[in-house]
Amino acid sequence: MSDRTVLHVKGRVLVGPEDVRDELWVVGGRVTYERPAAADVVTVRGWALPGLVDAHCHVGLDAHGPVAPDVAEKQALTDRDAGALLLRDAGSPSDTRWIDDREDLPKIIRAGRHIARTRRYIRNYAHEIEPDDLVAYVAREARRGDGWVKLVGDWIDRDAGDLTACWPRGAVEAAIAEAHRLGARVTAHCFAEDSLRDLVEAGIDCVEHATGLTEDTIPLFAARGVAIVPTLVNIATFPQLAAGGEAKFPRWSDHMRRLHARRYDTVRAAYDAGVPVYAGTDAGGALAHGLVGGEVLELTKAGIPAVDAISAAVWGARAWLGRPGLVEGAPADLVVYEGDPRADVRVLAAPSAVVLNGRVVG
Repeated sequence: MSDRTVLHVKGRVLVGPEDVRDELWVVGGRVTYERPAAADVVTVRGWALPGLVDAHCHVGLDAHGPVAPDVAEKQALTDRDAGALLLRDAGSPSDTRWIDDREDLPKIIRAGRHIARTRRYIRNYAHEIEPDDLVAYVAREARRGDGWVKLVGDWIDRDAGDLTACWPRGAVEAAIAEAHRLGARVTAHCFAEDSLRDLVEAGIDCVEHATGLTEDTIPLFAARGVAIVPTLVNIATFPQLAAGGEAKFPRWSDHMRRLHARRYDTVRAAYDAGVPVYAGTDAGGALAHGLVGGEVLELTKAGIPAVDAISAAVWGARAWLGRPGLVEGAPADLVVYEGDPRADVRVLAAPSAVVLNGRVVG
């Protein structure tokens, strides 16, 4: 496509769950619903959605730590080709700002580098610090990120042989207050139960994974509007992780199996209570990129209705992150499918066309 080409998307355009239009045009890389003057037109047909959102991924990271730019590029391209055109990078030690200059790669909202307790996270991933330094490091990452900071809220404590909270209540209160003062939201990795109340009452904005939610903490999340990103495609690996650690940490292994066994019930209970739920995959550690369609399917397996599960990766997710969908004048980032994803969310795993910044890229 040349810069003078007009893209015509025709079929059913899902501007919102109930706002369905017959067509849109892309002129100069932007969405318009006004028919342009005669021009060189390329037509794409099908069911169109705003570009999908992976609200928890890690571009520039693999199971061992930061990766070279060519590997990060492949990760971003894999997400793009799966229809994920907006990525919330929930922690990475790599500098991926160069991606912002590439119009053929997804847009990224960064949370800076993970902030963890000393020897309480995956090696080579995080700043590993003690509570007295937490405010300073949160301020540093708030300035480096794109409006988010990522804490590691719990991790295995080798002395206890199980998951325990990483931070004292006072430390997280001060750190979250500092992030908010600097205009950043805060999220935290949390598998277990113990850290959740302190983090929510300290003012956290989101919790990743959130497998430890219970009937006591779910109402607290709902009352305070704290979102969760369940990453169910990642939680599916818990039995394998538990088996690998059973000989050394049997309590932790048993705990991980229990969290896995009730994962769908936990997510459905949170959804039913009104907790905001968004779709994220946790790609980039041990998990492959390009799985956002599978995550939406997992949300439906948890009992979330199809339209709301799609919204968790499309309309709702974009509104939560402050990025537009297919509104007049917005960047033309959209995905086209052969069928209606509301009728079968499995359609999301196989886009027929991917349009990024107004150009067909896949």
